[in-house]
Amino acid sequence: MKSGQSLSACVLLLLCGTWSTDGGNILVWYTEGSHWINMKPLLETLIDRGHQVTVLVPSTSMFMNTKEPSRFSYEPFNVSVSMEKFIKDFINFSMYEIDHLSYMQIYIRFIDMIKDSLKHTLICIDGVVKSEPIMKKLKEGKYDLLLADPVYPGGDLVADILGIPLIFSLRFSLAHHWERQCGQLPAPPSFVPGAMSKLTDRMDFSERVWNFLFYALQDIVINHVSWKVLDKYYSEVKGTPTSACETMGRADIWLMRSYWDFDFPRPSLPNFKFVGGIHCRPAKPLPEDMEEFVQSSGDAGIVVFSLGSLISNITTEKANMIASALAQIPQKVLWRYSGEAPATLGANSRIYNWIPQNDLLGHPKTQAFITHGGANGIFEAIYHGVPMVGIPMFADQPDNMVHVEAKGAAVTVNLNFMKQDDLRDAVNTVINDKSYKENALRLSRIHHDRPMSPLDEAVFWMEFTMRNKGAKHLRVQAHELTWYQYHSLDVLAFVLAIVLVLVLLFVKTCSFCFRRCCGRKAKAKKKAE
Repeated sequence: MKSGQSLSACVLLLLCGTWSTDGGNILVWYTEGSHWINMKPLLETLIDRGHQVTVLVPSTSMFMNTKEPSRFSYEPFNVSVSMEKFIKDFINFSMYEIDHLSYMQIYIRFIDMIKDSLKHTLICIDGVVKSEPIMKKLKEGKYDLLLADPVYPGGDLVADILGIPLIFSLRFSLAHHWERQCGQLPAPPSFVPGAMSKLTDRMDFSERVWNFLFYALQDIVINHVSWKVLDKYYSEVKGTPTSACETMGRADIWLMRSYWDFDFPRPSLPNFKFVGGIHCRPAKPLPEDMEEFVQSSGDAGIVVFSLGSLISNITTEKANMIASALAQIPQKVLWRYSGEAPATLGANSRIYNWIPQNDLLGHPKTQAFITHGGANGIFEAIYHGVPMVGIPMFADQPDNMVHVEAKGAAVTVNLNFMKQDDLRDAVNTVINDKSYKENALRLSRIHHDRPMSPLDEAVFWMEFTMRNKGAKHLRVQAHELTWYQYHSLDVLAFVLAIVLVLVLLFVKTCSFCFRRCCGRKAKAKKKAE
């Protein structure tokens, strides 16, 4: 028996040794907010599979605390400014101002915010590429792969300097600019709505005109405001003229945090993998006091309410109006809210600083989810088949709710214009009209009906890239073409030139023949006279 146990222990040690030997060394470019929340499950799974993960973290990070125990190896770098004020200003603008501005005013503010964001971005990149100790560590780290979210630029530059494969984890960019222009992902404006255009894939003529202009306007803004600055910075760091978009386009794999239960069908490429819902998981048991409150709801069930990780509270007036509306529904309400308890809070509602959102959405008593429209929360609701009421706040959230509404699984209300009756009626609609629950369950079936889970697929492609020292064989040749070659404008010009020459020769030949024929007839007539 003892010899058998010793043999088993030896085999186990051998397997562990083999596992760790095969493990890769992964570097992660910093990210924040829901982007970090989404990325963590992937990194934790990679660690479980024997890989080493090092995360670059700015000293002013809002969500990454390097002092807390972690399974990651953190590599802090110094940054002199924080994004906290910018994020607060952006949220305030999006929540309370944007609905009262013209398109021109919105674009002017939008450009100013891009410029402010770029200033912070360059300071963060400085903290890495212009720090000799950090770059020395990274070069000595012998990393097999760099994982980055391009919403926070710079990861592609570091991967290029280190000469290692690059994988992007991305929900989408403005009007799909990064994927479309840098990754060469096709996006015909006739049926692929621009990100944040609030359009669906079923557009009438006027909507297709707007979508076409939307793409063009976003490209103009990004090319002249963003790329111009990044190109100059990348060129200075590299010492040679460098295009930031081309550097981004060298990514081996793009892990797109979207899927066809949520997004609209569109053309794709071999190195684009759609892994929406990567963070979703089966529900775990609730804390005892929370489970007791949920069970007290009886047959009416519960409503889960959260406005996301960046919205801790709202104005007192809005909070009281929302509380009054929720007091009128028969369900119990679990509301994630950090502000002062509204004076109109009903006996059926309970406020929490934090809620286990995924576990609540997976609870059998959950009837509806009131959400700000963040992609993470929407995917969790789809995963568990829960209909939604959207109160979109900023960024992609209004567009996200348009998608879910188009799928028949949600109703949206506007924070600035809604009244308590609007919110109450919206909640009652998605609960009492069975079509919303049926559509949510249909989307859930689509979400689960895949060859492998989105998390497993993302892990597979990261390990695939490390095993093969990159995945350049999946990148299309379009990266090497100019814009006029990509659209075959040179070929079209050549063909048109040939056609014009042939038409000209035909006209000249006909003219010559006509003159010869008419000339002979004229001469014959003269002779006859």
